[in-house]
Amino acid sequence: MTTLLNIHASLAGDNAASSQLADRFAANWLEKNPQGRVVTRDLAKDPVPHLTSERFAAFLTPADARTAEQHAIAAYSDALIEEVQNADVIVLAIPMYNFSVPSTVRTYFDHIARAGVTFRYGSTGPEGLIKGKKVYVFITRGNVYPAAADTQTPYLRQFLGFLGMTDIEFIHAEGMSLGAESREKSLASAHHSIAKLVPTAQAA
Repeated sequence: MTTLLNIHASLAGDNAASSQLADRFAANWLEKNPQGRVVTRDLAKDPVPHLTSERFAAFLTPADARTAEQHAIAAYSDALIEEVQNADVIVLAIPMYNFSVPSTVRTYFDHIARAGVTFRYGSTGPEGLIKGKKVYVFITRGNVYPAAADTQTPYLRQFLGFLGMTDIEFIHAEGMSLGAESREKSLASAHHSIAKLVPTAQAA
């Protein structure tokens, strides 16, 4: 069964433009893939804990030497990683918060970036171990930013690529807070992109 993992991050929940764009994509994808399934994870409603020294130590401790608490911590991270590994298509709904991605996205990334599990270092450098995924990233912003001021896209491309996910499509909806006309124009452009991208998702 083909699986799409739909990850939301906005504090606005279902009213968020980023979430609505991701959900629209997922619905269109499901129409093209009726035997597939969509798994949704909302990082705002169910935030991942910040990485602490105790949690990091649990990741580094061999499984047979972990305490009961460390086993629970590692199992939580393992479940997040398994969710990504089991997905064929991954959708990220990312609003801009203070010129970056939401902190909930960063903490989520901290739990799925595990040495020896999702990446490893070899003689030629790091190698991502989560491969063969198609990723779609929907980024919404209140203002319009030139490429030189874009801190989100390069970061997400670098992080996802570090884990082995290099087949990425970015869809930006900017100027969302610059009035109704700007918002509608930006959303219309994003919807047009979704209509073109869904056939690509069908082949993923």
